[in-house]
Amino acid sequence: MGAYILRRLLLMIPTIVGIMGISFLVVQFAPGGPVEQVISQIQGSDNGDRLGGGGDAGRGGAEEGRYRGAQGLDPELIKKLEKQFGFDKPPLTRFLEMMGNYIRFDFGESFFRNTAVIDLIKQKMPVSISLGLWILLVSYMISIPLGIKKAVSDGSTFDVWTSGVIIIGYAVPSFLFGILLIVLFAGGSFLDWFPLRGLVSDNWSELPWWQKITDYFWHLTLPLIALSLSAFATTTLLTKNSFIDEIKKQYVITARAKGLSERRVLYGHVFRNAMLIVIAGFPGSFISAFFTGSLLIENIFSLDGLGRLGYLSVVNRDYPIVFGTLFIFSLIGLFVGLISDLIYTWIDPRIDFEKREV
Repeated sequence: MGAYILRRLLLMIPTIVGIMGISFLVVQFAPGGPVEQVISQIQGSDNGDRLGGGGDAGRGGAEEGRYRGAQGLDPELIKKLEKQFGFDKPPLTRFLEMMGNYIRFDFGESFFRNTAVIDLIKQKMPVSISLGLWILLVSYMISIPLGIKKAVSDGSTFDVWTSGVIIIGYAVPSFLFGILLIVLFAGGSFLDWFPLRGLVSDNWSELPWWQKITDYFWHLTLPLIALSLSAFATTTLLTKNSFIDEIKKQYVITARAKGLSERRVLYGHVFRNAMLIVIAGFPGSFISAFFTGSLLIENIFSLDGLGRLGYLSVVNRDYPIVFGTLFIFSLIGLFVGLISDLIYTWIDPRIDFEKREV
């Protein structure tokens, strides 16, 4: 196993470089970069994100013709802006310098926030961690027992009506469900039971410890319900189908023929094999819940997490934050994938990754 882990760790290096390289290349052609954002502000307009042509990152010259909206500005000013944002160097040089800094976890400073990117990530991380961990905990604690129950009672009335609820839940986007929850329970058109903004109240630090816990979950309730919907549906159906496949196999029939109780057969034999496919989906579920899935929810409920930070950074062309968060989450995804493989071997010792070519 040690050799396999080492190979996976070494494979992460070209993977990270490839992800960052492709993203960096795409940015070269993105219109309305930081230089054009500043130019639009100088010119008194806000059309930087609608400007045509290649992005700032791919431009090495200082002629005003390279930036739409720069007509009439001093070329020296354009040169200063390019140097300020680091666009006075060739793209390959900038990419190599960026990766060299990222190896040391030095992500530089935000273009427009005057704050180190690593400090911004640390500030926003608790919100995203809260959403990600709680959504995984809730979805797995409900979905796995429910999926097992549906597999055992396949075709029953319980299975049919719960499948209907799950399909509806899967079809409704989490952000749309979040808006519905706001309208119904957060001072929209009906009830005003839950707060609309933030993860804690403004006076949270002044509250006693038990009120801090209550206040935290009070703010977390609606975002968590909205996020749980799609994750709950996916994990439940995956668990059910996995258990149904295992229940039909010969070793289950043999175990029952030996007189083992249904509970012993289900949890002593079927569970270990059926859960492998559920665990295989864990890395994707983790990353989705931790960042991607919470992107719109963080914006809808004004939660100042990494999802919202990344979205605003893309809109504002704040490339250090964009690439810094991308690097962090790519790294997390690769490590979670490795952990998932190790859990495979813990659940089923018959699996030996040492014999598998990476």
